[in-house]
Order: sequence, then C-alpha cells, then structure tokens
Amino acid sequence: MMQLKWEKEGYIVSDDKTLLQMGKIEAWISGAYWAAGRSREIIEKSIQHSLCFGMYDKDGRQIGFARVITDQAVFSWIMDVIIDQEFRGKGLGKKLVECIISHPDIVHTKMGLATKDAHGLYRQFDFEMDECMRRPLL
Repeated sequence: MMQLKWEKEGYIVSDDKTLLQMGKIEAWISGAYWAAGRSREIIEKSIQHSLCFGMYDKDGRQIGFARVITDQAVFSWIMDVIIDQEFRGKGLGKKLVECIISHPDIVHTKMGLATKDAHGLYRQFDFEMDECMRRPLL
C-alpha cells in the first residue's frame, strides 16, 4: 500500500495510522449521528480493517478523520468523514475528500458513501444519488 501525505496551507493529510489520535476519533465518531454510541473497541477494530485518513494542523493536532473500506480493485466505501467543529467552514472537508478519492490505492475503484447532510460536498466530486439497499445490523 502506498502512503499518501498531502500538505497545504499548514494542514497535512496522511494515511499513516500511527499518527491517528484515538481519543479524538472516538469522541467525534461516537457523537456523530451515523455512529452515536459506537464503542472505542468497535472504532479501533474498524480502523484496523480500513484505509484511514487523518488531517492535522501545523502543530500535529488531529483535526479530521475519514476511513475507506475497500478491496482496492473494484469498490471503495467512504465512511466516518469528520472535521473537528472548531475547524469547520474552512474547506477542510473538501480537501480531505480530495485526498481520499485521489489515493493511488483506490483512485480507480467505484466509490460509494452514505450521508444525510453533506450531499453538496460530495456532488462536487461527481457523486450521484443511486439506488442502494442495505441490511440493518442484527
């Protein structure tokens, strides 16, 4: 797997899992509408089995996170995209998605995601509404 590192305007995006700050990720994810109450154990397991992206400020403080479930050949599912509340409204979510969709391990895969409130963000990257079926957690 190739490692990605993007730097611009004092922010860094990396897929290096050793840089991830689990306390922050747990707080963001477990409080998000799509994963409310998800335990740290489940968050850590999901990270272990995903391609992950951390976004950091110039001081190394993690300010964003996303992960991708992928076979790296046919399909990738983007999940848990989040920017710290303090840093929202600066276009950082857009920069994070740019890094995800251009990552060399998944750039040629078909990509999907689910969102209730960020359709405008993903439409900028040619994501379209499509029929999707799902099986709920049993």
